[in-house]
This record gives sequence, structure tokens and C-alpha cells, in this order.
Amino acid sequence: MYSGQVEPLIEFLKNIETGSLVLMAVYDEGSRNLNDEAKKLIADLGSSMIQTLGYRDNWVFAGGKGSSGKGTFEKDAKNDKSTNKYEEWPEMVEVEGCIPTYIK
Repeated sequence: MYSGQVEPLIEFLKNIETGSLVLMAVYDEGSRNLNDEAKKLIADLGSSMIQTLGYRDNWVFAGGKGSSGKGTFEKDAKNDKSTNKYEEWPEMVEVEGCIPTYIK
């Protein structure tokens, strides 16, 4: 998303079938071109952090189309030059656990 267009992402998100598991991750930069529509579509998959994703934040998310409530399989690391592990990038983030089945 650093230099790409958001429209293909929006089309992809709109066409995800109900009941599908969705995995998303950002390492370098994923917030720059996200608009309100893209953020809402990702929030509808269960993300509670997409609205606060900032420049060069690391983020990982597992959610589902048609899921109820916010996902607990989400984590971020904020880009902060005073605490970054890799110069201009924060440390890696990961989530683990049993992901529930999303029923159609």
C-alpha cells in the first residue's frame, strides 16, 4: 500500500465470500493509501486496530467474513523511533492460537 492503489484491495475485500477466513499482515508500510472504505471493510472482518494503523506500523490480523464481534487474533507494533528494533521499523508481531470456524 506504500505506493499502490487502494481500489484493487477494496474490490478484493468486497468479493470475499461469507464464511471465509482472512489473514492480513503489514511489515513495511500498509496505512499510507488506505481510505475510510478500505478500513471499514477490514473492520467488518473483525479488526479493531485498523483505524489506528499508522505509518510503518507492523500489524497482523486473522478474521473472517461474516464473523460476529471483534477478532482477538490481532496485534500491532507502533512505529516509534525511540523504541524501534530495526532502525525505522518496529519489531515483528505475531498471533497464535486456535482460530474459530466462521459459519456461512
